[in-house]
Amino acid sequence: MLKIITSFLWSIAIVFLLGGGLYFSIKLKFPQLKLASLFKGFQKDNKSSVSPFRSLTMSLAARIGVGSLAGVALAIYTGGPGTIFWIWIAGIITSINAFCESYMGAKYQERDGDAYKGGPSYYIKHGLKKPKLASLYAVLIIISYIFGFMTIQANTITTSIHGAYGISSILIGVVLALISGISIMKGLDEIAGITSKLVPFMGIGYILLSGIIICMNFNKIGIVLMQIVMDAFSLKAIRGGIITTFIIGMQRGVFSTEAGLGTGSIASSCSHTDNKISLGLIQVLGIYFTVFIVCTSTALLILTSDYQLLNFENMNGIELTQYALNYHLGKRGMAVLMLSVIALAYSTIVAGYYYGESNLKYLIKNVSKSQINILKIITVILLIIGSVMNATILWNIVDILVAILAIINMYALMKLRKEIIVDYKNNS
Repeated sequence: MLKIITSFLWSIAIVFLLGGGLYFSIKLKFPQLKLASLFKGFQKDNKSSVSPFRSLTMSLAARIGVGSLAGVALAIYTGGPGTIFWIWIAGIITSINAFCESYMGAKYQERDGDAYKGGPSYYIKHGLKKPKLASLYAVLIIISYIFGFMTIQANTITTSIHGAYGISSILIGVVLALISGISIMKGLDEIAGITSKLVPFMGIGYILLSGIIICMNFNKIGIVLMQIVMDAFSLKAIRGGIITTFIIGMQRGVFSTEAGLGTGSIASSCSHTDNKISLGLIQVLGIYFTVFIVCTSTALLILTSDYQLLNFENMNGIELTQYALNYHLGKRGMAVLMLSVIALAYSTIVAGYYYGESNLKYLIKNVSKSQINILKIITVILLIIGSVMNATILWNIVDILVAILAIINMYALMKLRKEIIVDYKNNS
């Protein structure tokens, strides 16, 4: 039943994501391809405690989670190498959606003490004039991140450590929950500080590791890249499998980048600057880094191994990446992956919690400290539960939630398309 619901929702979501991405790309003359303009938002004219760079690292922390490791592996395992081609295509086309949602989030942002807050709920309410839909989106964000995204991160950390060292899953979950709980208790500045330090560190570390393995297998890279493209358009795919390959690639691509979900605008709205167009364009860089560096590195690690010999049940996805690194580097590879997973998933957890808290503040205007603390306690408990839940069920739930978020957010952006186009042309 979950698979039927997922397929139905994603058939709609893909139309919105790709259709909206193509529409905005054409109308705005493909700003996502003008690389020089993507860096202008780093100019130091921000007027809040969270700089554009820190807002970018926060959104990257949410994006570069287990979707870049486990999600990509799951895509290859279930849909074949051709799914990576569609992840690339999804990244290019939907990156403009990240700009649109981040710009609108910044345009309708509101003060939150010494900081700022914003996101789809704010532009749906004030721009689209649909407060009920805005509230529904806020509720779905809380459910998606606190109950979905964060539990799959916990599950991946548990699976990775348990698979490598046999440590009890429940013990891992309790330790992860305690560490994450300490961080989220300290608030936005602490979360932004963690992600601004951890994201560059883990990004550079993972790229260096991947680069070493790619160099070790340089003679295979050309063949692997050809395999990715050929599998996306193979005769087998054309006879029916291409739809499955395409949908899986889109699902995993959108889960990895979150472009079109609206969540990136929650992070970018923490920063306040006069140049909101440039602030929005920065988020395109985050999409490209996630897709073409992190996700592609993971794919090359797997596709240069003998992963075809494996057979998994109740697969999280991280098992395949773990196997590939063990194949290339032995036990050292498993240790490195474990550290990468912990860093990636942990940063996603703390950033994802902020998304949930931000939308709780939208729903409850004068939210009390005790209400926020209840959310934090629920988050900690769910991290423990997610550590021992069935991974297949978790992924199915997450896929459904992602599709619903994408449909609502892209609907709002398309209804606000004239405003976005006019603002861009007047201010770029």
